[in-house]
Amino acid sequence: MGRIPARSAAVAERAAAGSSLLARLCLDDPEFEVRMGDALAGAEKRLRDCATDAPDPRIADLTGHLAAAGGKRMRPVLVLLGAEFGDPWRDGVTDAAVIAELVHLSSLYHDDIMDEAETRHGVPSANVRWGSRAAVFGGDWLLARSAQLAAGLGPQALRLNAHTAGRLVAGQLRELTGPAPDEDPVGHYFEVVAGKTAALMAMALGIGALQAAAPAPYVRALTTYGEHLGAAFQIADDLLDLAAPADATGKERGKDLLAGVASLPVLLALADRSPQNEELRVLLAAGPVTEPAAHRRALELFATASATAGAAAIMHQRLAFARDALGVLPRCTARRALDALCDFVAFRTT
Repeated sequence: MGRIPARSAAVAERAAAGSSLLARLCLDDPEFEVRMGDALAGAEKRLRDCATDAPDPRIADLTGHLAAAGGKRMRPVLVLLGAEFGDPWRDGVTDAAVIAELVHLSSLYHDDIMDEAETRHGVPSANVRWGSRAAVFGGDWLLARSAQLAAGLGPQALRLNAHTAGRLVAGQLRELTGPAPDEDPVGHYFEVVAGKTAALMAMALGIGALQAAAPAPYVRALTTYGEHLGAAFQIADDLLDLAAPADATGKERGKDLLAGVASLPVLLALADRSPQNEELRVLLAAGPVTEPAAHRRALELFATASATAGAAAIMHQRLAFARDALGVLPRCTARRALDALCDFVAFRTT
Protein backbone atom coordinates (compact mmCIF):
# COMPACT_ATOMS: atom_id res chain seq x y z
CA MET A 1 0.00 0.00 0.00
CA GLY A 2 1.57 3.34 -1.02
CA ARG A 3 1.60 6.71 0.65
CA ILE A 4 -1.53 8.78 0.19
CA PRO A 5 -1.59 11.93 -1.95
CA ALA A 6 -0.98 15.29 -0.29
CA ARG A 7 -3.87 16.82 1.69
CA SER A 8 -6.02 13.70 1.45
CA ALA A 9 -6.24 13.12 5.23
CA ALA A 10 -8.08 15.03 7.91
CA VAL A 11 -6.18 17.64 9.89
CA ALA A 12 -7.12 15.95 13.16
CA GLU A 13 -5.70 12.61 11.98
CA ARG A 14 -2.54 14.31 10.81
CA ALA A 15 -1.96 15.89 14.21
CA ALA A 16 -2.58 12.59 15.97
CA ALA A 17 -0.06 10.86 13.73
CA GLY A 18 2.92 12.87 14.81
CA SER A 19 2.96 16.13 12.84
CA SER A 20 3.64 17.91 16.12
CA LEU A 21 7.06 16.27 16.19
CA LEU A 22 7.80 17.51 12.67
CA ALA A 23 6.64 21.00 13.64
CA ARG A 24 9.07 21.04 16.58
CA LEU A 25 11.98 20.44 14.20
CA CYS A 26 11.47 23.96 12.73
CA LEU A 27 12.25 22.86 9.17
CA ASP A 28 11.01 26.07 7.53
CA ASP A 29 9.63 24.03 4.62
CA PRO A 30 5.81 24.21 4.77
CA GLU A 31 5.30 22.09 1.67
CA PHE A 32 7.46 19.29 3.10
CA GLU A 33 5.68 19.44 6.45
CA VAL A 34 2.26 19.23 4.80
CA ARG A 35 3.34 16.31 2.62
CA MET A 36 4.87 14.47 5.58
CA GLY A 37 1.83 15.25 7.71
CA ASP A 38 -0.47 13.72 5.13
CA ALA A 39 1.77 10.68 4.84
CA LEU A 40 1.75 10.28 8.63
CA ALA A 41 -2.03 10.58 8.70
CA GLY A 42 -2.26 7.80 6.13
CA ALA A 43 0.08 5.66 8.22
CA GLU A 44 -1.96 6.42 11.33
CA LYS A 45 -5.18 5.24 9.72
CA ARG A 46 -3.49 2.11 8.43
CA LEU A 47 -2.00 1.49 11.89
CA ARG A 48 -5.38 1.69 13.61
CA ASP A 49 -6.82 -0.74 11.06
CA CYS A 50 -3.94 -3.22 11.38
CA ALA A 51 -3.87 -3.09 15.18
CA THR A 52 -7.58 -3.87 15.45
CA ASP A 53 -8.20 -6.41 12.68
CA ALA A 54 -8.17 -9.37 15.05
CA PRO A 55 -11.06 -11.80 14.42
CA ASP A 56 -12.59 -11.28 17.87
CA PRO A 57 -13.64 -7.72 18.84
CA ARG A 58 -12.57 -8.38 22.42
CA ILE A 59 -9.04 -9.12 21.21
CA ALA A 60 -9.14 -6.10 18.91
CA ASP A 61 -9.96 -3.93 21.91
CA LEU A 62 -6.79 -5.18 23.61
CA THR A 63 -4.48 -5.00 20.58
CA GLY A 64 -5.69 -1.56 19.52
CA HIS A 65 -5.48 -0.07 23.00
CA LEU A 66 -2.10 1.67 22.79
CA ALA A 67 -2.42 2.50 19.10
CA ALA A 68 -5.55 4.49 19.97
CA ALA A 69 -3.77 6.20 22.89
CA GLY A 70 -1.50 8.08 20.48
CA GLY A 71 2.12 9.12 21.01
CA LYS A 72 4.84 10.99 19.14
CA ARG A 73 4.95 8.33 16.39
CA MET A 74 8.70 8.85 16.13
CA ARG A 75 9.28 5.49 14.42
CA PRO A 76 6.84 6.16 11.55
CA VAL A 77 8.40 9.61 11.19
CA LEU A 78 11.80 7.96 10.86
CA VAL A 79 10.46 5.51 8.27
CA LEU A 80 9.08 8.33 6.16
CA LEU A 81 12.26 10.38 6.50
CA GLY A 82 14.31 7.36 5.43
CA ALA A 83 12.08 6.95 2.39
CA GLU A 84 12.87 10.51 1.31
CA PHE A 85 16.32 9.31 0.18
CA GLY A 86 14.75 7.08 -2.47
CA ASP A 87 11.33 7.21 -4.08
CA PRO A 88 8.99 8.08 -1.20
CA TRP A 89 5.89 7.36 -3.30
CA ARG A 90 6.66 3.69 -3.90
CA ASP A 91 4.08 1.14 -2.82
CA GLY A 92 4.67 -0.21 0.66
CA VAL A 93 6.16 2.87 2.33
CA THR A 94 3.00 3.36 4.39
CA ASP A 95 3.05 -0.27 5.48
CA ALA A 96 6.75 0.08 6.36
CA ALA A 97 5.82 2.94 8.72
CA VAL A 98 3.09 0.80 10.26
CA ILE A 99 5.47 -2.15 10.72
CA ALA A 100 7.90 -0.02 12.73
CA GLU A 101 5.13 1.28 15.00
CA LEU A 102 3.60 -2.17 15.51
CA VAL A 103 6.94 -3.54 16.68
CA HIS A 104 7.34 -0.55 18.98
CA LEU A 105 3.83 -0.96 20.41
CA SER A 106 4.39 -4.68 21.00
CA SER A 107 7.49 -3.84 23.04
CA LEU A 108 5.50 -1.35 25.15
CA TYR A 109 3.01 -4.05 26.13
CA HIS A 110 5.88 -6.23 27.31
CA ASP A 111 7.79 -3.36 28.97
CA ASP A 112 4.75 -2.32 30.99
CA ILE A 113 4.35 -5.86 32.29
CA MET A 114 8.01 -6.05 33.32
CA ASP A 115 7.87 -2.60 34.95
CA GLU A 116 4.40 -3.16 36.46
CA ALA A 117 3.47 0.18 34.91
CA GLU A 118 -0.01 1.50 35.59
CA THR A 119 -0.32 4.00 32.74
CA ARG A 120 1.01 4.52 29.22
CA HIS A 121 0.36 7.61 27.07
CA GLY A 122 -2.12 8.85 29.65
CA VAL A 123 -4.34 5.74 29.68
CA PRO A 124 -4.32 2.62 31.87
CA SER A 125 -1.68 0.16 30.69
CA ALA A 126 -2.89 -3.04 29.04
CA ASN A 127 -1.65 -5.13 31.97
CA VAL A 128 -3.73 -3.05 34.38
CA ARG A 129 -6.86 -3.14 32.23
CA TRP A 130 -6.74 -6.77 31.05
CA GLY A 131 -4.12 -8.43 33.26
CA SER A 132 -0.53 -9.39 32.51
CA ARG A 133 -1.28 -12.69 30.75
CA ALA A 134 -3.62 -11.06 28.25
CA ALA A 135 -1.21 -8.16 27.77
CA VAL A 136 1.63 -10.56 26.89
CA PHE A 137 -0.44 -12.11 24.14
CA GLY A 138 -1.60 -8.68 22.98
CA GLY A 139 2.02 -7.66 22.47
CA ASP A 140 2.76 -10.97 20.76
CA TRP A 141 -0.16 -10.48 18.38
CA LEU A 142 1.09 -7.02 17.37
CA LEU A 143 4.55 -8.42 16.70
CA ALA A 144 3.05 -11.20 14.58
CA ARG A 145 0.96 -8.63 12.72
CA SER A 146 4.09 -6.66 11.89
CA ALA A 147 5.65 -9.83 10.45
CA GLN A 148 2.59 -10.41 8.29
CA LEU A 149 2.88 -6.92 6.85
CA ALA A 150 6.64 -7.31 6.35
CA ALA A 151 6.09 -10.56 4.44
CA GLY A 152 3.91 -8.61 2.03
CA LEU A 153 6.79 -6.21 1.32
CA GLY A 154 9.27 -8.90 0.38
CA PRO A 155 12.22 -10.84 1.81
CA GLN A 156 14.37 -7.83 2.72
CA ALA A 157 11.65 -6.25 4.85
CA LEU A 158 10.81 -9.60 6.44
CA ARG A 159 14.46 -10.28 7.33
CA LEU A 160 14.85 -6.82 8.83
CA ASN A 161 11.64 -7.21 10.82
CA ALA A 162 12.73 -10.60 12.19
CA HIS A 163 16.24 -9.38 12.99
CA THR A 164 14.88 -6.38 14.87
CA ALA A 165 12.36 -8.48 16.81
CA GLY A 166 15.20 -10.77 17.85
CA ARG A 167 17.30 -7.84 19.02
CA LEU A 168 14.37 -6.41 21.00
CA VAL A 169 13.70 -9.68 22.80
CA ALA A 170 17.41 -10.19 23.48
CA GLY A 171 17.63 -6.68 24.90
CA GLN A 172 14.66 -7.28 27.16
CA LEU A 173 16.13 -10.57 28.36
CA ARG A 174 19.52 -8.95 28.97
CA GLU A 175 17.80 -6.27 31.03
CA LEU A 176 15.88 -8.89 33.00
CA THR A 177 18.90 -11.07 33.78
CA GLY A 178 21.30 -8.20 34.47
CA PRO A 179 25.05 -8.24 33.87
CA ALA A 180 27.07 -11.39 34.48
CA PRO A 181 29.29 -11.37 37.60
CA ASP A 182 32.42 -10.53 35.58
CA GLU A 183 30.70 -8.21 33.09
CA ASP A 184 31.13 -4.43 32.92
CA PRO A 185 27.75 -2.97 33.97
CA VAL A 186 28.12 0.00 31.61
CA GLY A 187 28.89 -2.30 28.70
CA HIS A 188 25.83 -4.38 29.64
CA TYR A 189 23.73 -1.19 29.73
CA PHE A 190 24.68 -0.33 26.16
CA GLU A 191 23.91 -3.86 24.98
CA VAL A 192 20.43 -3.56 26.47
CA VAL A 193 19.94 -0.11 24.92
CA ALA A 194 21.13 -1.38 21.54
CA GLY A 195 18.48 -4.09 21.60
CA LYS A 196 15.57 -2.27 23.21
CA THR A 197 15.85 1.23 21.75
CA ALA A 198 18.48 1.66 19.06
CA ALA A 199 17.54 -1.44 17.05
CA LEU A 200 14.04 -0.19 16.32
CA MET A 201 15.13 3.31 15.33
CA ALA A 202 17.73 1.84 12.98
CA MET A 203 15.13 -0.54 11.58
CA ALA A 204 12.63 2.29 11.01
CA LEU A 205 15.09 4.30 8.94
CA GLY A 206 16.37 1.22 7.16
CA ILE A 207 13.01 -0.22 6.17
CA GLY A 208 11.85 3.18 4.93
CA ALA A 209 14.94 3.59 2.77
CA LEU A 210 14.80 0.01 1.52
CA GLN A 211 11.14 0.22 0.59
CA ALA A 212 11.83 3.46 -1.27
CA ALA A 213 14.70 1.76 -3.16
CA ALA A 214 17.31 4.16 -1.78
CA PRO A 215 20.96 3.49 -2.74
CA ALA A 216 22.74 1.00 -0.46
CA PRO A 217 25.20 3.59 0.96
CA TYR A 218 22.24 5.71 2.02
CA VAL A 219 20.59 2.73 3.72
CA ARG A 220 23.78 1.98 5.65
CA ALA A 221 24.20 5.61 6.68
CA LEU A 222 20.60 5.85 7.88
CA THR A 223 20.77 2.67 9.96
CA THR A 224 24.05 3.80 11.54
CA TYR A 225 22.44 7.13 12.35
CA GLY A 226 19.48 5.31 13.90
CA GLU A 227 21.70 3.18 16.13
CA HIS A 228 23.45 6.23 17.59
CA LEU A 229 20.27 8.30 17.83
CA GLY A 230 18.57 5.47 19.73
CA ALA A 231 21.38 5.22 22.27
CA ALA A 232 21.35 8.98 22.78
CA PHE A 233 17.57 8.97 23.13
CA GLN A 234 17.75 6.45 25.98
CA ILE A 235 20.48 8.38 27.79
CA ALA A 236 18.35 11.50 27.46
CA ASP A 237 15.48 9.62 29.11
CA ASP A 238 17.81 8.60 31.94
CA LEU A 239 18.83 12.22 32.50
CA LEU A 240 15.26 13.47 32.28
CA ASP A 241 14.21 11.09 35.04
CA LEU A 242 16.67 12.78 37.38
CA ALA A 243 16.05 16.38 36.46
CA ALA A 244 12.79 17.11 34.66
CA PRO A 245 9.54 17.91 36.49
CA ALA A 246 6.65 15.49 36.15
CA ASP A 247 4.70 17.76 33.80
CA ALA A 248 7.57 17.56 31.28
CA THR A 249 8.02 13.77 31.32
CA GLY A 250 4.62 12.45 32.31
CA LYS A 251 6.09 10.52 35.21
CA GLU A 252 7.31 11.18 38.73
CA ARG A 253 10.79 12.67 38.97
CA GLY A 254 13.32 10.10 40.11
CA LYS A 255 11.03 7.17 39.39
CA ASP A 256 13.95 5.12 38.09
CA LEU A 257 15.69 5.56 41.44
CA LEU A 258 12.58 4.35 43.25
CA ALA A 259 12.48 1.26 41.04
CA GLY A 260 16.19 0.56 41.22
CA VAL A 261 16.67 0.98 37.47
CA ALA A 262 20.33 0.82 36.46
CA SER A 263 20.34 3.95 34.32
CA LEU A 264 23.59 5.28 32.90
CA PRO A 265 24.00 8.09 35.49
CA VAL A 266 23.41 5.56 38.27
CA LEU A 267 25.99 3.14 36.85
CA LEU A 268 28.56 5.91 36.43
CA ALA A 269 27.90 7.12 39.98
CA LEU A 270 28.33 3.61 41.38
CA ALA A 271 31.66 3.31 39.59
CA ASP A 272 32.91 6.70 40.81
CA ARG A 273 35.07 6.12 43.91
CA SER A 274 36.06 9.74 44.39
CA PRO A 275 35.53 11.33 47.82
CA GLN A 276 33.16 13.89 46.30
CA ASN A 277 30.86 11.09 45.14
CA GLU A 278 30.96 8.97 48.29
CA GLU A 279 27.57 10.03 49.70
CA LEU A 280 25.76 9.41 46.42
CA ARG A 281 27.51 6.10 45.84
CA VAL A 282 26.52 4.85 49.30
CA LEU A 283 22.89 5.88 48.74
CA LEU A 284 22.75 4.00 45.43
CA ALA A 285 24.65 0.92 46.56
CA ALA A 286 21.78 -0.13 48.83
CA GLY A 287 19.48 -0.71 45.84
CA PRO A 288 16.21 1.12 45.08
CA VAL A 289 16.18 4.53 46.80
CA THR A 290 12.69 4.45 48.27
CA GLU A 291 13.05 6.28 51.58
CA PRO A 292 11.72 9.81 50.90
CA ALA A 293 14.57 11.76 52.50
CA ALA A 294 17.21 9.59 50.82
CA HIS A 295 15.41 9.92 47.49
CA ARG A 296 15.36 13.72 47.74
CA ARG A 297 19.03 13.78 48.72
CA ALA A 298 20.03 11.52 45.83
CA LEU A 299 18.29 13.82 43.36
CA GLU A 300 20.07 16.82 44.89
CA LEU A 301 23.44 15.10 44.59
CA PHE A 302 22.80 14.03 40.99
CA ALA A 303 22.23 17.70 40.06
CA THR A 304 25.97 18.37 40.44
CA ALA A 305 27.43 14.86 40.21
CA SER A 306 30.19 14.05 37.74
CA ALA A 307 28.13 10.99 36.76
CA THR A 308 25.38 13.23 35.41
CA ALA A 309 27.86 15.31 33.42
CA GLY A 310 29.52 12.10 32.21
CA ALA A 311 26.24 10.64 30.97
CA ALA A 312 25.42 13.89 29.18
CA ALA A 313 28.84 13.86 27.52
CA ILE A 314 28.29 10.32 26.26
CA MET A 315 24.88 11.32 24.94
CA HIS A 316 26.38 14.22 23.00
CA GLN A 317 29.11 11.94 21.68
CA ARG A 318 26.54 9.52 20.31
CA LEU A 319 24.63 12.42 18.75
CA ALA A 320 27.87 13.56 17.09
CA PHE A 321 28.33 10.04 15.69
CA ALA A 322 24.75 10.18 14.38
CA ARG A 323 25.37 13.50 12.67
CA ASP A 324 28.60 12.18 11.13
CA ALA A 325 26.67 9.29 9.57
CA LEU A 326 24.54 11.79 7.66
CA GLY A 327 27.55 13.04 5.73
CA VAL A 328 27.02 10.74 2.71
CA LEU A 329 23.37 11.75 2.29
CA PRO A 330 22.28 14.43 -0.17
CA ARG A 331 21.45 17.81 1.31
CA CYS A 332 17.68 18.11 1.49
CA THR A 333 14.90 18.87 3.95
CA ALA A 334 14.82 15.26 5.17
CA ARG A 335 18.51 15.39 6.03
CA ARG A 336 17.96 18.67 7.88
CA ALA A 337 15.12 16.97 9.77
CA LEU A 338 17.41 14.14 10.87
CA ASP A 339 20.02 16.66 12.01
CA ALA A 340 17.33 18.58 13.88
CA LEU A 341 16.22 15.36 15.60
CA CYS A 342 19.64 15.26 17.24
CA ASP A 343 19.00 18.73 18.62
CA PHE A 344 15.54 17.61 19.74
CA VAL A 345 17.07 14.76 21.76
CA ALA A 346 19.73 17.01 23.27
CA PHE A 347 17.33 19.80 24.18
CA ARG A 348 15.04 17.38 26.01
CA THR A 349 17.63 17.29 28.79
CA THR A 350 18.08 21.06 29.16
